[in-house]
Amino acid sequence: MPILILIVMAIGFAVVNTVATHLLGPGRGGQAKESTYESGMNPFGSARRRFNVRFYILAMTFLVFDVEIIFLYPWAVTYTKMDPGSAEAMLYLGRILFFIGTSVIAYIYAWRKGVFRWD
Repeated sequence: MPILILIVMAIGFAVVNTVATHLLGPGRGGQAKESTYESGMNPFGSARRRFNVRFYILAMTFLVFDVEIIFLYPWAVTYTKMDPGSAEAMLYLGRILFFIGTSVIAYIYAWRKGVFRWD
């Protein structure tokens, strides 16, 4: 029930903000509002230009390591509350060492593949 209430509140918040923006916000349009904006510069060339795939691979690598850092926080909170010599603490330690080890192997693999080179 609490999760359902939270979902309803989130959907309601999104709907109320969207409707309020359309009702209360300015509705003026025009050529200047409809034009493309690129950091204060007039756009030139086509927007359909190809990018090197390295940009996407680097972004995905960053996201993977960023998500892994997020997973370390709950583990650290749980691990510090365990008895130091217990079997459960050793199991938790083994799991996180495996997790970090596979992350290091993935980082070395990406490095050897040249994902982090910009030339």
